[in-house]
Amino acid sequence: SSPPTQALLFALFLALYSLAMAMNGLIIFITWTDPRLSSPMYFFLGHLSFLDVCFITTTIPHMLIHLTVKNHTVSFVACITQMYLVFCVGVAECILLAFMAYDRYVAICHPLSYAQIMSRQVCVSLVSTAWSFGLINRILLEYMSFRNPFCRDSHIENFFCEAPIVISLSCGNPQFSLKVIFADAIVVLLSPMVLIVISYARILASILGRNSSSGRGKTFSTCASHLTVVIFLYTSAMFSYMNPRSTHGPDEDKPFSLLYTIITPMCNPVIYSFRNKEMKGAMVRALGRSSLSQAESV
Repeated sequence: SSPPTQALLFALFLALYSLAMAMNGLIIFITWTDPRLSSPMYFFLGHLSFLDVCFITTTIPHMLIHLTVKNHTVSFVACITQMYLVFCVGVAECILLAFMAYDRYVAICHPLSYAQIMSRQVCVSLVSTAWSFGLINRILLEYMSFRNPFCRDSHIENFFCEAPIVISLSCGNPQFSLKVIFADAIVVLLSPMVLIVISYARILASILGRNSSSGRGKTFSTCASHLTVVIFLYTSAMFSYMNPRSTHGPDEDKPFSLLYTIITPMCNPVIYSFRNKEMKGAMVRALGRSSLSQAESV
């Protein structure tokens, strides 16, 4: 890209990164400090925002550096580390979104048993499972990505080290590694997405089966918003990891990579948190405490 284009892209992605960090950071602070937000839903939202912060921090700062310097070289260790973190955090977020959909299903369809089913211990176990699955799964993906030596062109056609692109640079036949990653993506991406769709389908069926129409429109709007974010995340990741490399070029990967590494972490706070009345109240209380402490210090 030309220098003016690079400057424009730098300003754009810096603004998006700063906005995403600010929104997710605010949610983390509120959900972890406000005692009124002690329900399982806010427990999951805090961890989702933490994952989003980790996710965008593994990709965007490195891209911003390369938009400002002429040397675009990425060391082998840096590439491995970036893939390691992207795998770990990305897989954990996919699993956590499925658990969050199940939490909403239990809250709406089984409200009387909600506190018993989604106890604090269960919530901690679900979050730990998401993180553990990400940590274990990345070992397989990392091994499949670097099992062969590299002797071809080392030019990576993306703004971060993405597994299918890195594998295509290795010596020998990369088809086995790509097939393993494809099978793994079915478990990590397709299975949670099916569970999410089923959970929200049952939520909608439960709402439609009730005689009262109060809150029906709000529930439809919430479910539609959640499903929109989920579809953006999963379909863009599926295009990168489940689509044969022979059917598309590197330039077609970049928009989808941007979608699930930048746009989705920005949309999550708006869709899941900022439309919630309790979350808005917690923000007002947090800002009020901040203003009061500043006044007392003066």
